[in-house]
Amino acid sequence: MPDHVRMSNRLATETSPYLLQHKDNPVDWHPWGPEALAEAAERQVPILLSVGYAACHWCHVMERESFEDETTAAYMNEHFVPVKVDREERPDIDSIYMEAVQAITGQGGWPLTAFLDPAGVPFHGGTYFPPDNTRGMPSFMMVMEAVIKAWDEKRDEILAQSGDVRTRLGAVALIGAPEGDLDPDLPATRAGNLSEQTDMERGGFGPAPKFPPASALDFMLGQGETAAAEVTLDRMAAGGIFDQLAGGFARYAVDEEWLVPHFEKMLYDNALLARTYLRAWQVLGHERYRLVAQKTLDWAMSEMLDPSGGFYASLDADSEGVEGLFYTWTPEEVTAALGDRAPRLIEAFGVTAEGHLDGRSVLHLPGGVPPDEFDPELLELADELLATRAERITPALDDKVLSSWNSLMISALAEAGAVLDRPDYLDAARRCADFIWNGMRSPQGNLLRTWRHGEARLNAYLEDHAFLLEALLDLYQATFEPAIFDRARAVAETMIDRFADPGRGGFFTTSHDHEDLIARRKDVGDHPIPAGSSSAALGLLRLSGLTGEATYRRKAEEVLKLLAPATARQPGAFGHLLQALALYHSPAPELAIVWPEDSDREAARPLTGEARRRYRPNLVIAGGPAGISTPPLLRDRVPVDGLPAAYVCESFTCKAPVTDPAELGKELDALEQ
Repeated sequence: MPDHVRMSNRLATETSPYLLQHKDNPVDWHPWGPEALAEAAERQVPILLSVGYAACHWCHVMERESFEDETTAAYMNEHFVPVKVDREERPDIDSIYMEAVQAITGQGGWPLTAFLDPAGVPFHGGTYFPPDNTRGMPSFMMVMEAVIKAWDEKRDEILAQSGDVRTRLGAVALIGAPEGDLDPDLPATRAGNLSEQTDMERGGFGPAPKFPPASALDFMLGQGETAAAEVTLDRMAAGGIFDQLAGGFARYAVDEEWLVPHFEKMLYDNALLARTYLRAWQVLGHERYRLVAQKTLDWAMSEMLDPSGGFYASLDADSEGVEGLFYTWTPEEVTAALGDRAPRLIEAFGVTAEGHLDGRSVLHLPGGVPPDEFDPELLELADELLATRAERITPALDDKVLSSWNSLMISALAEAGAVLDRPDYLDAARRCADFIWNGMRSPQGNLLRTWRHGEARLNAYLEDHAFLLEALLDLYQATFEPAIFDRARAVAETMIDRFADPGRGGFFTTSHDHEDLIARRKDVGDHPIPAGSSSAALGLLRLSGLTGEATYRRKAEEVLKLLAPATARQPGAFGHLLQALALYHSPAPELAIVWPEDSDREAARPLTGEARRRYRPNLVIAGGPAGISTPPLLRDRVPVDGLPAAYVCESFTCKAPVTDPAELGKELDALEQ
């Protein structure tokens, strides 16, 4: 047996549940790192890079079919250095090689399979490969044999192309901002584009598969494009993509109707969508949207919350080796659970004998629009069915905590806690923020990417910093605690120092002290989660409104100038960036609320309640007792006649203070016209 073939691979010391799933494979997996690159260089063999994540259905399939097969593993070990990567821990690796594979094959997805030269430059790749060629695809063994043949016979040609490949993969970072000012009409134009592109019968944009477009919906709601947003919100909430029993959304729907989901539940989707439905309730007034927001957050707090205060990453799509088995039903199963009361629920939730997926039904609301109030008897039946479901074998949990996704949940909980007067949401947001601040930083104070079972590790990325900046600002505006604002400002300064591009503007995905990769990239695109660049721009604009610091606004402007042209091609992929553009071009009112020193913030509740009554995406709020100057927007603001007072300002120039909530509402409404 060659020296490089080992009886066990190197993944047992990792913390990623996805990597640990592969620790007993006969494949000699390496985690990504210098050891793998050094071995490939020493042996002069290619690297076989496999990228996936714990909740990925086809990743599990390829593991069972190929990575657990002794013959396949032996070939991999002999001819390659196999490297396994969790895309959620290492989005930098994933984005580089996903772009490469998309360029090579015209498509992408997970599991991602890429073949690299010993320096890490890709020269071939694909996604899932079957164990045989009976499915109209080449088998995994055939692909590996072809790669090795090319490596043996055309190695010089492959290596000669590496410089061009590196340049192409780093091309976005080489783009400079166009000259001239940003178009102030662009947000309204793009909102109109999104409405035109909406499927007004089924909701969403384009054909199946359909992913929940949370950021685009937020933008449309803020721009008054409510009809298109409403149909999408209703169809998703009524569809099988929403867990009608427990709450929470699956990652996407495989059909145009939002009926049959890919059943994995991701923390980021649910954080983003809970906030979107909350905002839709504020804009449109439909109680069904408030219920969806609350049910989603309640599900996350019930099923995804670690005792530490952080939230887990995802729930698998599979249980007992079958996708969706945990969530789907037959009429017989419903009848066994509910007896002679079953027909009521069977009809209400669209359970049929034919089913929707392998003879099993996905619970949904056939009318396509959830009611604003469910019948109490139906709710009781749903709760009983949920209790029955809880006795099933549950999908696997990816219990790692990611700082960026947790920051999205902090934002959702903080905003919902303030708007809905839910102290439990605010407490959870505060506790999660404290957990990240105290438990997910290095001894040097740098933010870390991932935590599991007491161990935090890996450099954090731009999105981790940008999402945390936004989260801390959301939490500050919900609680008015100065220490939270101070943390937000510290994160912003670190983000600028470690990620900003001083030459072409904007921000890199990785920090200047990150490990060297074949390309240093910039985040582009806000789907399914906001890009770090978009989030950085929006967070810095909000911070500028609270501090008056022009530097923050200039840094945000760099991002907007770099990326605004891209919104013309695919506006639905830039929902968060478009929110930043709307804020940049808006009057961007600033609201300072102060109360007497001998009172607490409860005294200002009528004023803060009025400010939060509507969804005001461009409003920044500061609050505190008289005499406080953190953030600077509060400096020199005083109560009026012993009463809490609200100052409506633009660029730190304020109108006369008001103490009447109705007057405050009129002033804010006038600025938004």
